[in-house]
Amino acid sequence: QVQLVESGGGLVQPGGSLRLSCAASGSIFRIYGMGWYRQALGKQRELVATISRGGTSNYVDAAKGRFTISRDNAKNTVALQMNTLKSEDTAVYYCYANITSIEHRGFRADAYWGQGTQVTVSS
Repeated sequence: QVQLVESGGGLVQPGGSLRLSCAASGSIFRIYGMGWYRQALGKQRELVATISRGGTSNYVDAAKGRFTISRDNAKNTVALQMNTLKSEDTAVYYCYANITSIEHRGFRADAYWGQGTQVTVSS
């Protein structure tokens, strides 16, 4: 019923930029927190950035000053602008959203995840 779809990943050289997008669709009543995780090959998943419905954002230290998270509540989307990319940023990036369905109408929020999009930073 609810689906998140990511896009925007790809191959870039060190110092380059990418913009990831994630769109939520389905039986959505309201979306609360949204954000992005990433998982590098052979490493555990880490939280990269979060943003509240009101626009308050937080970043992992490694992303501060380089990444910017944003959202559009009217379009049910969240984006991650990544600048000055480093090889260490290479990972599969997953968006998530805490969503209350039409059925629950604010009494219950569930976490939904996208399928992931590959970001590779290499010369």
